[in-house]
Amino acid sequence: MSALKIAYISPEVVPFAKTGGLADVAGALPKALVEMGNNVKVFMPLYSITDRSKYGITCREKNLNIDIAGKMQSFDLYHCRLNGSECDYYFINIAKYFYRDGMYISSQSGKDWEDNDERFIAFSRAVLKSLMVLDMKPDIIHCNDWQTGLIPAYLKCSEGEYDYFKQSKTIFTIHNIAYQGLFPAHSFYKLGIDRKWFYPTSGFEYYGKVSFLKAGLQFADILTTVSEKYAEEIQSSPEYGYGMEGVLRERSEDLYGVVNGIDYSIWDPATDKLIKANYNFRNLEGKKRNKNALRRLTKLPLVHRDVPLIGVISRLTDQKGFDIFVEVAEQVFELDLQMVILGTGDEKRENQLKELARKYPKKLSVNIRFDNKLAHLIEAGADMFLMPSRYEPCGLNQLYSLKYGTVPIVRETGGLADTIENCNPSKKTGTGFLFKNYDSWEFLNAIRFAMEVYKNKTVWKELMRRGMEKNFSWENSAVKYMRVYQKAMSKQDVGSRLI
Repeated sequence: MSALKIAYISPEVVPFAKTGGLADVAGALPKALVEMGNNVKVFMPLYSITDRSKYGITCREKNLNIDIAGKMQSFDLYHCRLNGSECDYYFINIAKYFYRDGMYISSQSGKDWEDNDERFIAFSRAVLKSLMVLDMKPDIIHCNDWQTGLIPAYLKCSEGEYDYFKQSKTIFTIHNIAYQGLFPAHSFYKLGIDRKWFYPTSGFEYYGKVSFLKAGLQFADILTTVSEKYAEEIQSSPEYGYGMEGVLRERSEDLYGVVNGIDYSIWDPATDKLIKANYNFRNLEGKKRNKNALRRLTKLPLVHRDVPLIGVISRLTDQKGFDIFVEVAEQVFELDLQMVILGTGDEKRENQLKELARKYPKKLSVNIRFDNKLAHLIEAGADMFLMPSRYEPCGLNQLYSLKYGTVPIVRETGGLADTIENCNPSKKTGTGFLFKNYDSWEFLNAIRFAMEVYKNKTVWKELMRRGMEKNFSWENSAVKYMRVYQKAMSKQDVGSRLI
């Protein structure tokens, strides 16, 4: 494959700012693309939480101007490179929009910022302006989630303003279609796009509102999402498509699923510096030391009999399966097991889990916080890992769990279905345990089955090793993205058929 010039646009990127898995993807995929010989520039907002001095972020261009709602808005363009990488990172600095306590949501009110429309209109326009100032005519502009959905729309609908990008192709990746960037109709007039583009069923309109997500879905040359199964699901029904299933079915020939990779330089029990003892699939001795270290850290009792320890690292929400978990919690904790839960989420679910921990102090440790070191120790010390998601676009923790020999118990949905093979002890196949329907009793039975298999140590170690030998590196995913980019490069323009 020939090398490409790629502009990779994301509202969050590890290690600079993160609220979820999108940041992990945006931190890893561009690096893998650079290692394949591509010229990649990553763009994100410069948030107040981003440590400029730590990462050597310096100003590249000052006082650049863009139009927002008929008014001129200035911004500065910052830049850095991380040690050991040829990837360039650029930051859009507009203090009034991005120096806040919370990236998308006010940490005080818990609600979306009221001017999120203006914030990401400004970000989108500033990215395009920066590319022109840098004189980079990208072959590919790869956009991620609703915050970047306007960029393909600007290139298709601005009628001359962005002719600089006539040869560029756009990719729009859906990481979670539930987040859609919906704003009142009057937000359209802030875009600076001719009013003729806003009408019922147009590429911007969604039930009388403006959807930045729909704009990306409608105007990008190619659409991707983060697993093949999720690509099917979001076209199938409102349950998965959240109202966008019709748009996606219309564009089904342009929609591809590519499973996310993981960064094995960070997530590998053989080299992980955040765990008690290193180990690999040939020598599993360190697993037990990590298990006892996890128990000590989370104040679970050390027990002489071999009790399975189950890990959970998650947002504590119903999307992640905590409604069905709570329904059968009493039955779960009647089993001879221990469990460590790490995460934050809905106050209701947090309180229910804390109450369960008070009721079962020898069996359950609940940790309501973000804690990267504990997350690594859970992956290394747990025997099993729960992900009973209602839907899961891709999921990363099941991939970490495979590498750490921590056998996943997951619902058969999205990326979980694509990456975990159901265990068949008699055939000596599988890497985890799946349950099909979103049902609390099916979930409970999957745990019971896993615990039965756990009793046979020979079978269990074979199961662990099969998972540990799987390869979900970003190098593999990057090759698939390059194929998608090549499809985009050969594609005819889609803009003219949309008005």
